Amino acid sequence: MACALAPNFPALLIFRFFCGLGGSAPNAVLGGLFSDIYEDPHQRGLAMSWFMFATTFPPLLGPIISGFISTITWRWSFWAGLLIAAPGFPLLITMPETYVPVLRAKHGKSHGEKGATEPKDLAQTPPEGSFFAQMSVVLSRPFLMFIHEPIVFCCSMYLALVYAILYLYFQAYPIVFQILPGSVLAFLAFFLYSSHHSKALKAGLAWAQSEEYRRLPLACIGAPTIPIALFWLGWSSKLSIHPVMPMMSGVFFGFGYLLIFIALINYLTDAYKQFSASAAAAASTSRSIFAVFLPMATNSMYGTLGINWASSLLGFFSIGMAIIPFVFIKKGAWIRANSRFAQMAQ
Repeated sequence: MACALAPNFPALLIFRFFCGLGGSAPNAVLGGLFSDIYEDPHQRGLAMSWFMFATTFPPLLGPIISGFISTITWRWSFWAGLLIAAPGFPLLITMPETYVPVLRAKHGKSHGEKGATEPKDLAQTPPEGSFFAQMSVVLSRPFLMFIHEPIVFCCSMYLALVYAILYLYFQAYPIVFQILPGSVLAFLAFFLYSSHHSKALKAGLAWAQSEEYRRLPLACIGAPTIPIALFWLGWSSKLSIHPVMPMMSGVFFGFGYLLIFIALINYLTDAYKQFSASAAAAASTSRSIFAVFLPMATNSMYGTLGINWASSLLGFFSIGMAIIPFVFIKKGAWIRANSRFAQMAQ
């Protein structure tokens, strides 16, 4: 509403800052919320995949809708956003607390049970002290995990690269009609693999017992499609080739993008449980920063290197990142066993 009523451009920038600040909260806490609500990893994975599916389409469809609405006035782009968001506001303010340590502390206080508030370990204890002390713990934890946790760092950087490339694609051409089919195929692949893994787990197959095999094979499937899409885009963008050909690279990108996001966000949630909100916050912060700065460099990068080699450069980075899920399948259990946060979350 404030953006729609902004009297000038500086005011619009300030209101947009607060809009982004508030809008970042779901990305940061949803992993932890699903971890609190769903103990069954299969149900948690389904909930997270629906969340990823729902948050993938609005950035694709928004520019198209806004393109039509803004012909009336640019303010209607924000009024439309308000109308879409308004029905969810009553649900937001009535949503109960789900964080287990806080619920246990409240339960102990309400029943006068002294032992109920005594911590078993750090993961089961809400931050104590003054408001500022609690905020310092909560706000510093994502950065500590980003620096000290290899799983959080690698997943965050991979997600940041893929997310930034998505926004770079927005500047390259109208990709929505290509990414949507790829995203639908990725969603179907998730359901098929999730069903296959559940059956293997019930059958007692050895490979299905591994935490890494619950999520990461999807990222292994999606990882090669990102460089394929980028090389396809770069080397098919020629006057002698029909424009549909480079645009079709978006199908591969959409497929890989959603599979990587579903797999890695779920893997972070599984690995860090109570701390998954902090892990997700680290991932969200890094990918948001990448998504701001990489598209800003698009014109100079493509102007200097050309379409072929600029896309290829991103493709080479994607190839380097593509080994991450394979490494975690091989060494993920060892990394978690030596991780302070992962062990506290058990």
